[in-house]
Amino acid sequence: MTAIEQTEARPRGTRLPRRARRNQLLGAAQEVFVAQGYHAAAMDDIAERAGVSKPVLYQHFPGKLDLYLALLDQHCDNLLQAVRTALASTNENKLRVAATMDAYFAYVEDEGGAFRLVFESDLTNEPAVRERVERVSLECAEAISEVVAEDTGLSKDEAMLLAVGLGGVSQVVARYWLSSESAVPRETAVQLLTSLAWRGIAGFPKVAPE
Repeated sequence: MTAIEQTEARPRGTRLPRRARRNQLLGAAQEVFVAQGYHAAAMDDIAERAGVSKPVLYQHFPGKLDLYLALLDQHCDNLLQAVRTALASTNENKLRVAATMDAYFAYVEDEGGAFRLVFESDLTNEPAVRERVERVSLECAEAISEVVAEDTGLSKDEAMLLAVGLGGVSQVVARYWLSSESAVPRETAVQLLTSLAWRGIAGFPKVAPE
């Protein structure tokens, strides 16, 4: 059961183990932050959505920013893990590009809307938020660049430039695809984007394994 499902399933007053309560509060906070943005959201709204009193909410999270950062950490980790899993899913490079593109599309399409906290936050002027957003983009690019460098023989810096481009275009196109309510199915969108990216990266010679 997801955190949001726990939020929906638990009536006010139900006693939960600490970890389960924390997950429930995170699920409620995600719904409120995604719907309202950070600045418009209030701890009262989150407590009400979770079905708890404000003192219970403050027992777990001292303030709104602490709650937001906990969510951001969770969903940045989810994105990085999804990219790493995609890269490790096959040794066939074109399929690996497709899997990585699809990881971004799946992340953006998730019904919880967590991608908005990472890619569309209204709190990027806050250093702790900006640092996390920049770090996950960098770590995703580093994961991609390791594969690019290994397979092409490009330098670390050259591979990193390509990786930043691949990650950037993936999340930008995925977000456009979702927000425009495109008639193009996700699978087709991923195939189109993969074809575009593959035409470029396939031009670099593959290094033969020793």
